[in-house]
Amino acid sequence: MSTATVWTLVVLCAVVTVAIKGAGPLALGGRELPGWSGRVIALLAPALLAALVCTAALADGDELAIGADTAGVAVAGVLLWRGASIVVGVAVAALVTALLRAI
Repeated sequence: MSTATVWTLVVLCAVVTVAIKGAGPLALGGRELPGWSGRVIALLAPALLAALVCTAALADGDELAIGADTAGVAVAGVLLWRGASIVVGVAVAALVTALLRAI
C-alpha cells in the first residue's frame, strides 16, 4: 500500500469520525433522552473495555490462544475483583506475564 493511499484512508477515517460524532448533537440537540438510554450508555464503555481485554488476552492473530498474557489478565482480574487498586492490578499483570514468558 502506498503512502498516499495510507494518508487518504487516515483523512477519510477522520472525516467520517467527525461526521458521526457531530450527527448526535445535531439530531438530538436540546432534547432530553429517556432515562433508560442513560443507563444503557453508561454500560457501553465497560462493555467495550471488556471486549478489548478479552480480545487482547485470548486472541493471537486469527486464532484463539491462551498464553502468558491470558494468565496475567486473569491474575489482575482476580486482584481487582478482590479490591486491589488499578495500578497494582496492571503491575501484577505485567509481572506475571513477563515471568511466564521468561520461563
